[in-house]
Amino acid sequence: MVRTLQRTSRLWNPTAVSAVAQDSRDPFQVLISCLISLRTKDAVTAEASARLFRLARTPRTMGDLPAAKIAQAIYPAGFYRTKAKTIKSLCRTLMEKYSGKVPDDMETLLALKGVGRKTANLVLTIGFGKPGICVDTHVHRISNRLGIVQTKTPEQTETALRQVLPPRYWILYNDLLVTFGQNVCKPISPLCTICLVNALCPQIGVGKHR
Repeated sequence: MVRTLQRTSRLWNPTAVSAVAQDSRDPFQVLISCLISLRTKDAVTAEASARLFRLARTPRTMGDLPAAKIAQAIYPAGFYRTKAKTIKSLCRTLMEKYSGKVPDDMETLLALKGVGRKTANLVLTIGFGKPGICVDTHVHRISNRLGIVQTKTPEQTETALRQVLPPRYWILYNDLLVTFGQNVCKPISPLCTICLVNALCPQIGVGKHR
């Protein structure tokens, strides 16, 4: 399944956060774009991140921006005012505690304000190239739909995937399934008739499909 999705992934645009990672190779910009992406559509995340990075690209310069300026740049991302305050506070913490560097371990990342496990895993995997599996709603839903795991929460899905998914696929798994979920394996009425892994899929939990 993963090999098939790898062959077809060139038909889809990468996620906004992955595009930032490919362009910048900067864990800080990956972290900020991850924060912007929460509860926000990918196209909005891409545009909002680009506007903010035109204003500032480092914890020092971004932390010097007024929160209102950050909010204006990332609008209409979901909860943009709250995210702007979080970003400014995060930049201050990075400068004061970590010499302006993004930590590269899970425990320290999770201690940062606004950083959950999904964001921390994305920073570690596509920001630093460290092994990990980032599980969001797409990965959780599709992994269960395919019968790869049988779990109730994204955290359980991450643990289960670590047991069954070959490590060479860990980093790329999120981007593959997110783009697959956005384009084909949609939450409601997935496009099963054009799905290239349809023969491998037991369609667990799928009702109406196209």
